[in-house]
Amino acid sequence: MDQTAIIAAGAALLGALIALAIYHAALVRPALLRSAGTIAALDDAVGGAPGPASGRIATLEAGVTDLRAGGQRVEARLVELERLARADLALVGFVRFSAFENTGSELSYALALLSRAGDGVVVSSIYSRDDTRTFGKAVVGFRPVANASDEELLAIEHARNGSG
Repeated sequence: MDQTAIIAAGAALLGALIALAIYHAALVRPALLRSAGTIAALDDAVGGAPGPASGRIATLEAGVTDLRAGGQRVEARLVELERLARADLALVGFVRFSAFENTGSELSYALALLSRAGDGVVVSSIYSRDDTRTFGKAVVGFRPVANASDEELLAIEHARNGSG
């Protein structure tokens, strides 16, 4: 290869490097500066705390994940408590009465113990001078499954209305 060809190749290489430098200075560098400004603005918008926004976003995402897990635990516990509450004997009705005319002081009673759905039991105790008898009757939907006395029905109604 002759010396002229080598000089021409060197000049072409130098020209390409100069063109690349001009391209970088005119187009690439301003774009990189704009990107840096945008990144700084986003860092400020995300929280303004020191450090990159990506670290703060990762911390926020971890917090959201923890909150979701906590919410799922609370939801599961709530479902369990609601299941228990359906069977809970939360409603109580109590009626005292005198079962016989010759026995005073209202020593007989009817006690209704019911769930919120009205299922449970009504217990009656009939007092007389000679003995005391106790009866229990199932209640479904605020209705006794067997014949009930007026006092037992009143105890069930007291439980249903929350009047004790």
